[in-house]
Amino acid sequence: MAGARRPLVAGNWKMNGFRSSVAELAKTIEGFDGALAGRIDLLVCPPATLIAEFAERARGSKVAIGAQDCHPKPSGAHTGDLSAEMLRDAGAAAVIVGHSERRADHGESNALVRAKAEAAWRAGLLAIVCVGETRAEREAGRTLAVVAEQLKGSVPDGANPANLVVAYEPVWAIGTGLTPTVSDVAEVHGVIRRELAARLGEAAAGTRVLYGGSVKPENARELLHAGDVDGALVGGASLKAEDFLKIAAAYR
Repeated sequence: MAGARRPLVAGNWKMNGFRSSVAELAKTIEGFDGALAGRIDLLVCPPATLIAEFAERARGSKVAIGAQDCHPKPSGAHTGDLSAEMLRDAGAAAVIVGHSERRADHGESNALVRAKAEAAWRAGLLAIVCVGETRAEREAGRTLAVVAEQLKGSVPDGANPANLVVAYEPVWAIGTGLTPTVSDVAEVHGVIRRELAARLGEAAAGTRVLYGGSVKPENARELLHAGDVDGALVGGASLKAEDFLKIAAAYR
């Protein structure tokens, strides 16, 4: 069934980028050639300050623009926050929710991540729900239990391949240069697939599960062809078009 799931390579720019960065996006758009664009989806998630400008530059191209977070409510007295509807209005097609940096830095719970995913759907956005264990949890042998618990609490009812992508990002591998083995990745992705099947039934077979955590051009082919891996959520390597496109080219 993996062959029926169209791979997705998504770039999470995190708190990086200025208006001049549209030039790097342009390189990504220009380098995403027809053959590769016919096989995979490519998504760039810049800081909120750049979404509208990036969306305008990407208009008519095969590259989609996403966001990195949203508030659960559609509007109201929430100073500094952005609703999913605002992100959609700015040109976003997807939004990342529950990234480990949000869970750790902002104390986001599974329940809040779930509410944000529901908000994304309300606005017509694809929700990319992130899960993953810390180093301490892995060393304690709790990886599979932690990931299963996060999935159960963070993925809303009514999920399907059109509105949900799951991203597995082992926290200890993000930005560290460390990566789990291919067999470790395949094991966790297999558990995610089974947990989704228990919740979603047949819809789980078509739901994409991405791997994230120090994905680089050097390891992309090996990681992205592991069992039940349907693409990547790329951090630092997505900031440079050349590196990002080399990762996407793992699907050539």
